[in-house]
Amino acid sequence: MRRIIFTSLIVLTVLTVKAQNDTVKRKITPVASLPRSNDHIMLQLGYTTWTGAPDSISTTGIPRTFNAYFLFDFPFKTNPHWSVGIGVGIATDNIYFDKTYVGIKDATPTLRFTNVSDTNHFKRSKLATAYAEAPLELRYNFNPEAKNSVKVAIGAKIGTLLNAHTKEKNLEDKNGNALLAYTQKESSKRFFNQNRLSLTARIGYGHWSVFGAYAVTPLFKEGVAPAIRPLTIGLTLSGL
Repeated sequence: MRRIIFTSLIVLTVLTVKAQNDTVKRKITPVASLPRSNDHIMLQLGYTTWTGAPDSISTTGIPRTFNAYFLFDFPFKTNPHWSVGIGVGIATDNIYFDKTYVGIKDATPTLRFTNVSDTNHFKRSKLATAYAEAPLELRYNFNPEAKNSVKVAIGAKIGTLLNAHTKEKNLEDKNGNALLAYTQKESSKRFFNQNRLSLTARIGYGHWSVFGAYAVTPLFKEGVAPAIRPLTIGLTLSGL
């Protein structure tokens, strides 16, 4: 009788330990498959060039773009590799000029880009724009269960112009001698298209990707300036 009880206890103990191990395994298994990063936040730093700009517009320095977006991500129920991202954000462009006056506040029928190298001019001059934008992306994640994976996205974004201004610093003569150290800023949206549609693309791994954006709509209104369309390439840091 004692042997039967002892044997039964051993069997019960073994079965209990095995059941506990199975329970632990069932609890741990899903944790190994953590949810993917859905790229809810995107910060972009890029280099911007003006396609369609004539040679008479003399730019200089490093024209740059900074964008910040918050997006919602909606995975496809039938295929977790695919998802759609949609959100809102701010996009800014800064274009720098070499001894050029940009008359965005002039009472003229067209926007003038005047070469002022033969007279007094500002040492530094830039044109800055800011847009509120709504991006839309079709995304593909090669391994949606992995924390880091190769990801690609194509899409578009539509924006409305919030601000356009020129900023000029440090007045000097035609020989480059300093005349007056001060900053002049002028704001006007008169010559600009109020809305912008851009095509976008991204490819990367984990939190980092390379992006490109091309403005389908011209920067300026028809007839007031050349049909300039900004083209931007750069890096995206995404997360959450």
